[in-house]
Amino acid sequence: VTVARGVLLHPITMGLLQSLFLLLLLLLLGSCLHPAAAFPKGCYLSEEEGLKTFRCSNAQLTEVPRDIPNDTNKLYLDSNQIPFLPRDAFRDLPLLLELDLSHNAIARIESGAFQGLAEHLHSLDLSSNRLVSVSKDTFSNLKAKVNLSNNPWLCDCRLQELIRAVELAADSSGGIVCDSSTQEEHVGKAFLQVMADTDLCNVYKKTTDIAMLVTMFGWFAMVISYLVYYVRQNQEDARRHLEYLKSLPSKQRRSEESSTISTVV
Repeated sequence: VTVARGVLLHPITMGLLQSLFLLLLLLLLGSCLHPAAAFPKGCYLSEEEGLKTFRCSNAQLTEVPRDIPNDTNKLYLDSNQIPFLPRDAFRDLPLLLELDLSHNAIARIESGAFQGLAEHLHSLDLSSNRLVSVSKDTFSNLKAKVNLSNNPWLCDCRLQELIRAVELAADSSGGIVCDSSTQEEHVGKAFLQVMADTDLCNVYKKTTDIAMLVTMFGWFAMVISYLVYYVRQNQEDARRHLEYLKSLPSKQRRSEESSTISTVV
């Protein structure tokens, strides 16, 4: 009986071992084929209209996630708490067509943040963030249409240069409003309207030129004042010395007078 039982148990045991081995193999293959488990919570991959899409909308992110698949065509990072964009933040995404960074807390963008996206990117959404001032060089070589609306912009020459350097997304220009300005009357106005009425870079240049002229005039006035003081002081000293000489005996006075006159001359 014992031998019979052993004979019956042997194929059952082998079958269980084979099943466990297959299960472990499937789990291992699954972890390799589905790396999404490494993505931040709330992020997932999908395919939309034949384009590979990576969505991290409203995922409570505080930075641009790493290990985004480099064949991603659309990247949605909207409605998070990302405060700034570092240099080379998207350099490993050469096929990216659309980038949505709207409704974050972005207040600073480092130079080179969009480096590597110039070839294919055609849509960049930075609306509803905390941008106050951005250098035009930040978007150098980008051909994408950019949405900069609903940010607390400082309307000055720097913003004027930025707006002239990028192609704004359709119907977004009206949302670029002066939250502050170098000229108080521009606050609350659409920036394109301000640009149509005033060349802020030219105004800045004129203001700088006037400041330089005022500074130069101030220095010139100080030099003239010093020269006038110096001449008057010497004249007063010469007058006192001549009065002193008059009080001396005549012979000594003549020699001192000639010495004084030659010194004054």
